[in-house]
Amino acid sequence: MATELHETARALVAEGKGILAADESTGTITKRFDSIGLESTEENRRTYRELLFTTPGVEEYISGVILYDETIRQSALDGTPFPKLLAAKGVIPGIKVDEGAKPLAHAEGETITEGLDGLRGRLEEYYGLGARFAKWRATYTITDSLPSEYCIWTNAHALARYAALCQEANIVPIVEPEVLMDGTHTIERAYHVTSRVLFALYTELFDQRVDVAGSLLKPNMVLSGYEASNRAGIDDVADWSLKCFYKHVPAAVPGIVFLSGGQSDKDATAHLNAMNAKGPHPWQLSFSYGRALQAPTLKAWGGKPANVEAGQRAYYHRAKMNSAARTGMYAPELEREAVTA
Repeated sequence: MATELHETARALVAEGKGILAADESTGTITKRFDSIGLESTEENRRTYRELLFTTPGVEEYISGVILYDETIRQSALDGTPFPKLLAAKGVIPGIKVDEGAKPLAHAEGETITEGLDGLRGRLEEYYGLGARFAKWRATYTITDSLPSEYCIWTNAHALARYAALCQEANIVPIVEPEVLMDGTHTIERAYHVTSRVLFALYTELFDQRVDVAGSLLKPNMVLSGYEASNRAGIDDVADWSLKCFYKHVPAAVPGIVFLSGGQSDKDATAHLNAMNAKGPHPWQLSFSYGRALQAPTLKAWGGKPANVEAGQRAYYHRAKMNSAARTGMYAPELEREAVTA
């Protein structure tokens, strides 16, 4: 079992490839559909996911797709279940298994991610549906006094319990401790908080006997607050982020697959590129982007059947740009070349 977990984890961070996060909850994708004036029906959600999953050639750059509970049970128009459709293209199906962040008792302004109850049974079902990796997200707010140690350690404990159950089910756990970059904090403050979060996470993972070589980390990049008056540049983001990961992430972890958070699609690519340009590193530095891969796709598609190919071209392009960033070879000129191509 360990060998299969290790092989799957390594395949997810294969050279030049990254993960598409298509695991938006119904509420989240409704907001995204609202932005293009499209009603969020089950069929419209299915149609949009099929657009993504059937994009010609995107498997050159995408190793895996994180699905939502609704999506893993859906099929393409020809009747092929989405997990089978992806696997046939050499793309590994994954599944989001947490039930969202809820208010943490006795900790105003902080959250705890729920979903451990019944998780063993759900993982067994998801494995049967084709999932070979999973994701669990915890969130932490930065202020002058937050996050508290209570919030950091309770979420680390839950992430580790989830990861242990995944490995028991022969599913690779992606652990996602997201320090939210909203606010006016400095990049130094973001580094300090992210360090505390990662220290607690790997302490709990080791204590709960998780094989980190059969897992992946999905963290935030270390950024200035989005409302900060003097935000750090691309090189500083790369330096502070790498300093944090070198301090806390074991070399046995096969890969770090960054979330994009609230970054623009091009900023997420540029920051990933800068980190890889400073390599090589002990782990693969890859991406697990949702909005940063999908925003241009949604805009180009607009919910119109006539625009499916345009949406697929937009998705393919962003996947290709992030593939270039994995080697440190991305440059803004590549964006302009695509526009004129």
